[in-house]
Amino acid sequence: MGFASIQRLVGILLALFSLCMVPPIAVSVIYADGAATPFIATLVLLFAGGLSLWWPVRKVRREMRLRDGFVIVVLFWTALGVSGGLPLFLAHHPEMSLTDAVFESMSGLTTTGATVLTGLDTMPKSILFYRQMLQWLGGMGIIVLAVAIMPMLGIGGMQLFRAETPGPMKDDKLTPRITETARALWYIYFTLTGLCTLGYWLAGMSVFDAVGHAFSTISTGGFSTHDASMAYFESAAVEAVCIVFMAVSAMNFALHFAAWRGRRVDHYLQNEEWRFFLFVLVFVTVVTSLVLYLAEAYESLGQSVRYAVFQTVSISTSTGLTTTSFVTWPTFAPVLLLFASFIGGCAFSTGGGLKVIRVLLLLKQGVREITRLVHPSAQVAIKVGGSFMPDRVMDSVWGFFAAYVGVFVILMLSVMATGLDQVTAFSGVAACLNNLGPGLGDVHFNYGDINSTAKWLLTAAMLLGRLEVFTVLVILSPAFWRR
Repeated sequence: MGFASIQRLVGILLALFSLCMVPPIAVSVIYADGAATPFIATLVLLFAGGLSLWWPVRKVRREMRLRDGFVIVVLFWTALGVSGGLPLFLAHHPEMSLTDAVFESMSGLTTTGATVLTGLDTMPKSILFYRQMLQWLGGMGIIVLAVAIMPMLGIGGMQLFRAETPGPMKDDKLTPRITETARALWYIYFTLTGLCTLGYWLAGMSVFDAVGHAFSTISTGGFSTHDASMAYFESAAVEAVCIVFMAVSAMNFALHFAAWRGRRVDHYLQNEEWRFFLFVLVFVTVVTSLVLYLAEAYESLGQSVRYAVFQTVSISTSTGLTTTSFVTWPTFAPVLLLFASFIGGCAFSTGGGLKVIRVLLLLKQGVREITRLVHPSAQVAIKVGGSFMPDRVMDSVWGFFAAYVGVFVILMLSVMATGLDQVTAFSGVAACLNNLGPGLGDVHFNYGDINSTAKWLLTAAMLLGRLEVFTVLVILSPAFWRR
């Protein structure tokens, strides 16, 4: 293990992250909200900290290995979650404990969207912008952004990319060179953010709200600049823009790249994961609409469909923006949506959850086992989009599913042990592990009233969910540290 190389890279990344304090400082100056000091202090502290890590080992040159990549990713995201909370902890408004500040920071960076804050409508603009920006940076992954510029620093990035990117087939690349892949992802990400901002602005949002909610939507994060979330705007046009871009952001970015490069849209129609993703959205929307209509939750079928479509897309893509308090719906509906969040977005997307491709492969494996029971001698292959899935991929999918369930159960029991009830513990862990945000029970509005121990456990759940469990668990394995 090249500890000196790891220290050098973490120092560089931490110093680079300190520069993320510049935009909130600019917002503070523009809006004269008097909240620039915490960001200036954080910039100085993080840059100095990163420099102090880098300087002693600045001359170390060593080829990065896969194990190094795992350690760097986990260390950096953990350090980022803590250091990202510094401006919130140092700010006078809002006044936050260290626990709450780290929780809020990790929630933003992992695009979970679970918040401990209230009174957003009167909060300094720079604080609001910073929260939204954290989601946007975490959406595609700051590590992937760093990979795009690492050639200038003389650092290889494939190991980081494999450890960071979501999905079961991490060796797939959009372009032959890893740095070009990372850049391609970010070009698409920038473009979608710009289009979403324009859409929100044309729908009636202010420039500040349009930018902030574009950050939240494209990252499938869920933070808002208003306590009422998207319900604040009371606009069908705003909701329509949000629905489109939440769904687009939860799709496989490799498909977006292929469609852009080939100037064709049939790549989407030919992709089995994309078709299954749309099927899940449509199915859950129809069921939720019928439940709301039959329960007379709203005055008309049109209203039931409107609210059902938005909340289904928001929860299923693990975004978490809301237009209504869905916890007041008939019990079946919010629980259905919560389970839909376990499926989450597609691989190579900003969405959370198990990922659509894994769920699709698990279903195909189930069908294959049933077929084998009927025809014991049959050789049944699993195919996705005409391609055979290797046993290695299927083994990894089953292993991931088992680890995901195991981590969920352990975290839920641990959270319950802190004194939270079953509904709150189950939904809170599900919402954080799936990087969703809103839950049920005591966390249906925010997480501010739960105890500190539960907050730290849920913070860990966010990190595990964002790094897809194995990235964290692998460094806890004794085999990982053996030579």
